[in-house]
Amino acid sequence: MTMLEVNGERRTVAMPSDTPLLWVLRDELNLTGTKYGCGMGLCGACTVHLNGKAVRACQTPLASVAAQRVTTIEGLGAPQTLHALQQAWQEEDVPQCGYCQSGQIMSAAALLRHTRNPNDQEIDAAMAGNLCRCGTYVRIRRAIHRAAAVLRKESAA
Repeated sequence: MTMLEVNGERRTVAMPSDTPLLWVLRDELNLTGTKYGCGMGLCGACTVHLNGKAVRACQTPLASVAAQRVTTIEGLGAPQTLHALQQAWQEEDVPQCGYCQSGQIMSAAALLRHTRNPNDQEIDAAMAGNLCRCGTYVRIRRAIHRAAAVLRKESAA
């Protein structure tokens, strides 16, 4: 049995310690917002936060997350109270197929946690590991700038 904290809730799972976190989230905890893309940590579709840092859930074994805070896209915001990034994603009409978007948003959230006013180069560097087959990179960058402005305004209030 492994204890972990997912989206602020203590959870116990009975899975082998080498099981990738992605499968724990999707199969055991039914948190399907985190997507399987490549299974090799190259595409970013499975990005979640581990203690606030963006990690690839497909490459993170369950044993390495015990007693740490895991945040998935479901824990970032709620339908009635969207995170600034989720709102900006909608306003900028970012998703096309939408498959990579939870990983994109989670990587962007990790960036904005440490960089309140990122420039284009900082955004590009932070998002370089997240692939979008639909090519919505320009809209992704605009949405990150929009969300950063909202977050700066909220923190100044």
